[in-house]
Amino acid sequence: MDMFSLEGRTALITGASRGIGYALASALANAGAAVVLNGRSEAALEDAAETLRATGAEVSIELFDVTDAAAIRAGVARIEERSPINILVNNAGMQRRAPLESFDDDDWRAIMSTNLDGVYYVSKSVAPFMIARGSGKIINIGSVQCGLGRPTIAPYTASKGAVRTLTMGMCADWAKHGIQANVIAPGYFDTTLNKALVEDKDFDEWLRKRTPAGRWGKLEDLHGAAVFLASPAADFINGQTIYVDGGIVAVV
Repeated sequence: MDMFSLEGRTALITGASRGIGYALASALANAGAAVVLNGRSEAALEDAAETLRATGAEVSIELFDVTDAAAIRAGVARIEERSPINILVNNAGMQRRAPLESFDDDDWRAIMSTNLDGVYYVSKSVAPFMIARGSGKIINIGSVQCGLGRPTIAPYTASKGAVRTLTMGMCADWAKHGIQANVIAPGYFDTTLNKALVEDKDFDEWLRKRTPAGRWGKLEDLHGAAVFLASPAADFINGQTIYVDGGIVAVV
């Protein structure tokens, strides 16, 4: 089990004050990593950090917006002064819904800026330090929409599909430097982001029938994939997308 230990490693998780980001931070901390929680709300980050510290985790926070390249570079530099970033989890994301023909252009830009540009900016800021050390793990959070479409979320689908192929590009350029970059693609999870869908009885019934596992994902369902990809056990896995979705993309 030593292959799955994250003792002595530091992990930066973006969008980590709640939901999937917080769940992944908790999983990595439980495996022994020191975790750095990132977000835009200092109060929310402090609350999340205190909750994790109560479990015995080593936790710090770093405030920056993933759409602000200069702020990211400064934040990453501050973290690196304290401890090398061995693991990066690009989780920060957003969703807005409307039929594509009436989708607001500003909403398109907001989704792309957060979901895609943020992954690029943060990874590009962290990678030079990983390259210099000859090792690093990058885990990008995708979605079943990496490869599926649904009505009213075409821009979100475009952003997540691009994250998947950007990750392949990271593998192509950075594998020779000892960096592994992979995607975790969650299915439909019972989170704040999906609150409207969870409460929609018709959608809830459709999802349960459409998913072979017959249920919504629980945040703890993501723990194993995150720890695995962050650990030495995944040292020869690169450029891959792991769907944690109860089988939804495997069936028609």
